[in-house]
Amino acid sequence: MSEAAAKRETRQDFRVAREASTLRHQVTEAIRNAIAAGHYEAGTRMPEKELCELTGVSRTLVREALRQLESEGLVQVIPHKGPIVAKMTVEQAAGTYEVREVLEALAARRFAEYATDEHMNQIEAAFEDVRRAYESGKVVDRLEAKNIFYTRLVEGGGNEAIGLALHMINSRTMLLRGRSLSRENRWQQSLLELEALLEALRKRDPEAAHRLATEHVRMAAKAALSSFDEGAALKRGN
Repeated sequence: MSEAAAKRETRQDFRVAREASTLRHQVTEAIRNAIAAGHYEAGTRMPEKELCELTGVSRTLVREALRQLESEGLVQVIPHKGPIVAKMTVEQAAGTYEVREVLEALAARRFAEYATDEHMNQIEAAFEDVRRAYESGKVVDRLEAKNIFYTRLVEGGGNEAIGLALHMINSRTMLLRGRSLSRENRWQQSLLELEALLEALRKRDPEAAHRLATEHVRMAAKAALSSFDEGAALKRGN
């Protein structure tokens, strides 16, 4: 399949279904996923008309979604130019992953300490969805499944503040996660890391859960930050 054909097929992943949660939330998530999947790369323009066609909704809803993503640091609105995907320096990326590491490790520890059997069943199901998403080969499906897994992790720990903080942090790491997770070897390793974390949660082992969650984020950071080095190498090659 040609690159153009693949991109046309991928565009269908961002169409918004007019049901379930609020339409504005769906549009915001669709644009967020388009950025994470690399449909719009850092620094590229995001014309409102194109976003309307991509999501199948009105310009008003697209503008509301862009305002939300701007507040999260994922989009920048440039005067006389319009919205663009925000750029992130290697220092900003490293700092973001440093905070994410602390939050996810705390969420994992709290889950091991406080989660109910129902929470355990939910995160088990979420992990199976992650596994199926990996097999699908679609970056958007993979990212959505992992987001649900982390949501279940936070819910089991019972600390809403961790979830709110992680939501903001993960919005920024969206600029890098799609690129790092598009590599098959990273996805395979990520699955193994999550499986080990899940086993620690099953055993209700807070120390192991904290350690494994920390290691998982550090490996994710290493993969994501390497994209900066590769980008520099490509520029030198040109």
